[in-house]
Parts: sequence; structure tokens; C-alpha cells
Amino acid sequence: MRLNCGCTSHEGFTLLELLVALAIFSLIAVMAYGGLETVLKQRALTEENAESLAELQKTYLVMQRDIEQAVPRAIRDEFGDRQAPLIGTTLFQLTRGGWNNPANQPRSTLQRVGYSLEDRQLIRYAWLVLDRAQDSAPTRQPLAADIETMQVRYLDDTGDWQEQWPPLQAGSNPLANPTDFPRAVEMTLEHARFGTLTWLFQLPR
Repeated sequence: MRLNCGCTSHEGFTLLELLVALAIFSLIAVMAYGGLETVLKQRALTEENAESLAELQKTYLVMQRDIEQAVPRAIRDEFGDRQAPLIGTTLFQLTRGGWNNPANQPRSTLQRVGYSLEDRQLIRYAWLVLDRAQDSAPTRQPLAADIETMQVRYLDDTGDWQEQWPPLQAGSNPLANPTDFPRAVEMTLEHARFGTLTWLFQLPR
């Protein structure tokens, strides 16, 4: 006669099996973390590129609005010297129309604006008056960052590109015809992320 004591045998993992399982789990965790880190870095890079692109698009629209509303109005600078409606040397400046006046302030709808590259940032300047006094300081609006270089050329009526405006010619007065505008303005920017960008703006004729 066989007696059954009701006992059952229990089998568990050995220490070696536990170590192998932990090693496999650690390897999978490292691989998953590496993949997640790559995804997060790619996402951050995509967001940075999107922000830079949106910044450049806004800059283009601001410049297009200014240049395509240029008007032939010469000004006096803070030293009392007469400046052409559009000048392009170390600082690109022009007189534009269509300056909004929602508060109906006693001022002109014309505005003098300028663009300059400072510390890899494109800056827009705007003056509150056209004929300036020595204390006429412009407002400063940063537009686009990560700009390595900025070059501006001007297309004249003969189809030639000029490096500055008004163009300097032998025996000519650069202010003799202050209402003369170039046919177009070409701006070439070297961007740290997107490389060379060339923008072409047509001026009113």
C-alpha cells in the first residue's frame, strides 16, 4: 500500500539563469534608451530647424514689405547731410511708405528703415522721423540669427549689378538723381544651418 503525503516539488531559477536574464534585460534597456535618445535628439533638431526656417520666412516678409514700398524721398541724417532715398554701403537704408498709424498720431506715413548684420544677427532699424536730429535714435528689431555673412547687390537700368547704391561712377555725383531706384535688390545670406540663401526683391518703378 502506497501512502501519498500530498507534497509537491518546486523548481526555481538558478543563480546563473537569473544573471543571464538580468544581462539580457540590461542589454535591451540600453538599446531602448539609445533609440529613445536618438529620437529625442532628432526631434529637438527638427524643432530647431523649423524655428530657424520660420524666423527666415518672417525676415523675408519684413524685408519684402519694406523694399517693395520704397518711395523716392531723400532725408537728412543726424549730421544734416542729405542722403538718397535708397543707399547701400555698409548699412542698407531706404525710405518706405505705408507706415501704419492706428493711433492717428501726428506723423508721416513714410518711414526710414535700415538693415545691418551684427554678431551673426540681422537687425532692422527704424527711425521715428525722416529728417533726423542728433538725438534721433532708431528702434532696433532683431530678425534672423545664425547669419554668417550678408551681401547686397543692386540691378541698375542697364542690367548691370552694382555693389553699392547710388553707384559711384567717374565724374558723377551720387546724389544728382536722388529719385533713381535700382530695378531690383539682391540679398545673399550665408546661414549656419541652411547654407547660402539668395533673395531677390523688385522695387516700384
